[in-house]
Amino acid sequence: MRFTYAEAMTDPSYYLPLAKAAEAAGYTSMAVADSLAYPKESDSVYPYTADGSREFLEDKSFIETFTLIAAMGAVTSRIRFTPFVLKLPVRPPVLVAKQATSVACLTGGRLGLGVGVSPWPEDFEVMGVPWERRGKRMDEAIDVVRGLSRGGFFEFHGEFYDLPAIKITPAEPFPILVGGHSEAALRRAVVRGDGWMHAGGDDLDDILARLNRIREAEGKAGAPFEVHVISPDAYTPDGVRRLEDKGVTDVIVGFRMPYVKGPDTEPLDKKIEHLERFAETVIAKVDH
Repeated sequence: MRFTYAEAMTDPSYYLPLAKAAEAAGYTSMAVADSLAYPKESDSVYPYTADGSREFLEDKSFIETFTLIAAMGAVTSRIRFTPFVLKLPVRPPVLVAKQATSVACLTGGRLGLGVGVSPWPEDFEVMGVPWERRGKRMDEAIDVVRGLSRGGFFEFHGEFYDLPAIKITPAEPFPILVGGHSEAALRRAVVRGDGWMHAGGDDLDDILARLNRIREAEGKAGAPFEVHVISPDAYTPDGVRRLEDKGVTDVIVGFRMPYVKGPDTEPLDKKIEHLERFAETVIAKVDH
């Protein structure tokens, strides 16, 4: 089992020391949140809070994803970084490929690119991208990013993107991890991705069963595949072993509720204390 430390919407000055502390404590990865802008007016519903509210996001600091990974990568040497998740279809995929290959190169291959479809129509609007057919746009964007990251000349001719033969140098391949709980998202993770990222909530056992059925139907049941989950079981050694038995490869853990209004008032030393205690009581016991 691998362990990912998640922290978001906190004081931006905390991220570099937290990355160093998480690496020293034995975490495999650090999750990096993505948010583009907060609209003044919106009737959108957030799918991962009980009441659908998104007010907890207002006035929260989000450092641009690839910028933050590059900064944390410069002060660490081992820990991996997994965007959780980058809103891919609102971005130009050639630019994403350039950004991702750049940070993968600078960090020595320590990137697992988590991607998803933004739940916010406003993200599409402010980026000048149609909300309609976003799933198909997502599929094509993944294909473009993967094709360009492999090196050599790559061309693409799809419904949304039409690229002549181009190459990106340096090229640096990386796993693409697809987030989402819908049937389309699970199938996208299996068919186009190298793994799946769970956003919490919902019936995890049911989702894992659906994911396994798709993998079997696509002839990929035995292929390497990352499964990143959020679960209460992740906080005890026995629970971690249960998740491992279900095929989970990575657990994502955090030590505060992020979906609350107002600033994060927990000091840096407390955050480090929490992540170190988990490493001592869970990671060390599972790894040995």
